Amino acid sequence: MYKRLKANAIPGSLIGLVLLCAGCGSHVYHQVRPDDTLYSIGWRYGQDYRQIASWNGIASPYVIHQGDWLRVAPPRNQAVVRSLTTVDPPKSVYVTPSAPATVVATPKQHIQVKPEPISRDEVTWLWPAKGRVVEKFNLNSPANQGIDISAPLGAPVYAAAAGKVVYSGNGLKGYGNLVIIKHNDKYLSAYGHNQRILVTEGAMVAQGDVIARVGDSEAERVQLHFQIRIDGKPVDPLHYLP
Repeated sequence: MYKRLKANAIPGSLIGLVLLCAGCGSHVYHQVRPDDTLYSIGWRYGQDYRQIASWNGIASPYVIHQGDWLRVAPPRNQAVVRSLTTVDPPKSVYVTPSAPATVVATPKQHIQVKPEPISRDEVTWLWPAKGRVVEKFNLNSPANQGIDISAPLGAPVYAAAAGKVVYSGNGLKGYGNLVIIKHNDKYLSAYGHNQRILVTEGAMVAQGDVIARVGDSEAERVQLHFQIRIDGKPVDPLHYLP
């Protein structure tokens, strides 16, 4: 079992390893920053947050501390449990009743999103914004591991599925004002470049709730960057959205 290392407790040789890996684009350890959560760290490195917890001996509810060093890549003698190279869209369609959730944003009666959502692998999805897709998914491009939707400045951003807000902030470079929602133990979705965030971490949101406003934070144009991840791995949202 690999335990997390406390701040300033990392040996000099390990610091060299961290710096070497950072220089070549591959990271083994990450030092926890003030706004980090296990979910946001997993998002940054494309790992399942549960894998990171396991590698560092962290039990639920996954409490981490500023300054700690966390392993964010599997040990050499341990493979990632789920393949992170390809994830095919589920072939079966299931519909499950939505659980009660606390509404934390604009009342539902003001939301009009069409067409009707579809269900994939126990999660029902709908479009997170009204607009045109201007950038498509490209797994080989770090900047395109989702889709970009062009929409007017300040337009509503909707929760694509019900879930819990596990990240709300601007600490992940390249995403601007970002919201991450956990839908179940398998699925996360993210909403980036917002003008303004309307939900806080820990809030429960229902599908279709307004969680943010479209903006251009850390982006060259006004747009919503939207991602779906399965066990930490980005997948093409167009395979899941109606």
